[in-house]
Amino acid sequence: MFGHVRRTGRQVGRFDQRLMRASAAIPATRGDDALKALSKSANKGRLWFGVAALLALRKGSTRRAALRGVAAIGIASTSANLIGKNLFPRRRPAAELLPEHRRLTRRPTSSSFPSGHSASAVAFTAAVTMESPAVGIALAPLAAAVAYSRMHTGVHWPTDIAAGAAIGVGASFATRHWWPKAPEGPAHVTATVDLPALDDGDGLIVLVNPNSGGGGTDPSDEIKSAWPRATVIYPEPGRDLVEHLSSEISASPNDIRAVGVAGGDGTVAAVATVAAEFDLPLVLIPAGTLNHFARDVGVETTAESVAAVQKGTGVQIDLGAVEMNSVDGRAHRWFINTASLGGYPEMVRLREYLESRKWPKWPAGAVALVRTLRRAQPIRLELNGKPLFVWMLFVGNGSYAPKGFAPTSRPALDTGVLDLRYLRADVPYSRARFVLATLTRTWGTSHVYRQHDVTSIRVRLLDGHKRIATDGEVGELADEFEFTARPGALSIYRADDAAAR
Repeated sequence: MFGHVRRTGRQVGRFDQRLMRASAAIPATRGDDALKALSKSANKGRLWFGVAALLALRKGSTRRAALRGVAAIGIASTSANLIGKNLFPRRRPAAELLPEHRRLTRRPTSSSFPSGHSASAVAFTAAVTMESPAVGIALAPLAAAVAYSRMHTGVHWPTDIAAGAAIGVGASFATRHWWPKAPEGPAHVTATVDLPALDDGDGLIVLVNPNSGGGGTDPSDEIKSAWPRATVIYPEPGRDLVEHLSSEISASPNDIRAVGVAGGDGTVAAVATVAAEFDLPLVLIPAGTLNHFARDVGVETTAESVAAVQKGTGVQIDLGAVEMNSVDGRAHRWFINTASLGGYPEMVRLREYLESRKWPKWPAGAVALVRTLRRAQPIRLELNGKPLFVWMLFVGNGSYAPKGFAPTSRPALDTGVLDLRYLRADVPYSRARFVLATLTRTWGTSHVYRQHDVTSIRVRLLDGHKRIATDGEVGELADEFEFTARPGALSIYRADDAAAR
């Protein structure tokens, strides 16, 4: 066996030397200096960090690509430079193999195998391609040039570069372990419905929250231009949105055929509550900072809403409902995204703040989770009659992904279930164990984390009253909560082709 390994090693060595001599025989050109400069520019990943900074200037897929690429460099560099070079010591090619004008002034002294430059170049480019194929293809020649420059300047054997490239590909795919690729397009909805086609907005009442979106942008002019006969109202200071809109509809119930909302998720949730209570279809005008719900539904612009309202096309989605035994008596709330008890509302607020600062969802969720857990206080409660001691409890309207405690996407809006998740506080070192499970993505075997898809949940607090949070908004103080899934509870205008985007 060892004889076979030695023979293979000698064959690899001869192969490397043949390729090095072939490279050395290439006549001198102006490209020699360019390859030397390119090789040095990639020292410690500086070239790729600069490219990442440029990509991050633009929101969307290019920014996600930059962050995934940087993460891949971290994995590749650690694997190649700290692990690979120590496990597989190998001499660098002799300087005499190449003409003097192509040699680097400062030759590396570490092990030749594998090539860290090649690992970083391929890792960054492959990771970028996962989020933005066009940008990845544009970067591929640059990555190939960096990898070849290490042989051209005589500091790596060809097989060093091949091994580094393999590490880079593996590192790019490893990023998906902690940061899964988000699905493109809106969440799946099976039930399409015919809704009233409203000419010029006749029968439409729209609540506009000009404070949504952080920039104070008021979409009223755009709405009035699209639907000149619609009624536009604004939140009244100090007055509950649900109560305000409900009173407007009750004043002329026969004239209202649909309810519209222009705002962020908090405003949308309040108006959706009214739409569900009055059994009216909802018109979405995305005007918030993040617009998670609008993106899930598949309505991302006012023009898309206008087209759907004119044609009368829409979908039916589920809602979540919670009945509470509050300090003021029985109370009822709907939720379009999530409801929670404990530290989860704080985590959501911190995650969304980081997202507004251009962080991608998964890293923002992970950082928010760790910070929140450090300050969380455990809660004693009964869940469907079973006593539990938990750090926080999350209830999603529909099944969310991934299945850790930082869910970032919702594959479908009509599953007919609630996504129940909680973190046990009765296990030693429970917070540290959960963070470890998050890093290794071993939630399924963790004794700390629990997740179930259910149709209803009863929660009774054993240490007094606490406030529930629904869709990021803090609600009533209560000590008993009953959560239920309400399939097909809300109809929303959406264009026919939204699912195909």
